[in-house]
Amino acid sequence: MFYSRQPNPDWLPVSVLMESLRDHTGPFRVLVTGGSGLVGRAIQHVVKEEGAGKEGEEWIFLSSKDANLMTMEETQAAFRKHRPTHVIHLAAMVGGLFKNMRANLDFWRNNIHINDNVLQAAHEVGVVKVVSCLSTCIFPDKTNYPIDETMIHNGPPHQSNFGYSYAKRMLDVHNRAYFQQYGRCYTAVIPTNVFGPHDNFSIEDGHVLPGLIHKTYSAKKECKPLIVWGSGSPRRQFIYSLDLARLFLWVLREYHEVDPIILSVGEEDEVSIKEAAEAVAQALDFKGEVVYDTSKADGQFKKTASNSKLLRYLPNFTFTPFNQALKDTCEWFVANYDTARK
Repeated sequence: MFYSRQPNPDWLPVSVLMESLRDHTGPFRVLVTGGSGLVGRAIQHVVKEEGAGKEGEEWIFLSSKDANLMTMEETQAAFRKHRPTHVIHLAAMVGGLFKNMRANLDFWRNNIHINDNVLQAAHEVGVVKVVSCLSTCIFPDKTNYPIDETMIHNGPPHQSNFGYSYAKRMLDVHNRAYFQQYGRCYTAVIPTNVFGPHDNFSIEDGHVLPGLIHKTYSAKKECKPLIVWGSGSPRRQFIYSLDLARLFLWVLREYHEVDPIILSVGEEDEVSIKEAAEAVAQALDFKGEVVYDTSKADGQFKKTASNSKLLRYLPNFTFTPFNQALKDTCEWFVANYDTARK
């Protein structure tokens, strides 16, 4: 079923507009799981610092210190305490390529538990809308490019992170099942590689861009070469966390489909890891040697995603230019080096 080229209309309702959401006039209380992470902090900044929160809205940013979402009891307790009407579900076990390769089982089990607990607890307290966060790694490894929202279940994901990928992919199945059985508007967004302030800058376990920032900072400080893992040839689309946060708010308020939507810069903005490393070096004014360690795995070569669906809704949305967003992220990391996650 999951590998068919076209969605099965018997169980996959497509492009369903939820009129009840448009007419929602009651309290607007948003619970953000994973509220202390990269995207959660970006949403908090956009809501509070940029004034994107609307009058009458209440925002609760839940962290792992507030509840262990891998246990149903603590998840239910958090939802009963806050009684949200809307949920942005960001909480997940996440990590870079090499952490995924070491622990695919952990990524599968932990994320399946978190997602099931959150959606069930949301259903139990009558949450009107849930927006979960997926990843482009959920798409098939062997596919045509660019990938779009109709291609999620066309084949297995890349073997390097299949545990995380399948757990995230199952959120789409989960959402459709809640709609089919209970009429719930639970949906998901699919961002490309996210970066920005408050990221995890771990060299061993972080994602590629924050890892490169930390490596470059250390290489400059220690007057050593910058060692980039892999050949530098894989290509990625990067989205700034604050841009993603602004789009999340639009999805929460205005997007009424159960079908997921890709949130990404355009195909033309895809860059290689080599180009990203050079951009980081420039942003941090690193003048030293750059060495590519080809004994390290490259991971999936490309995951080029189409943002055509997003542009049909928001044709005039302006993304922060990559080099400017990268410069801002590097400056944040340097200024917060002692307390940043690394």
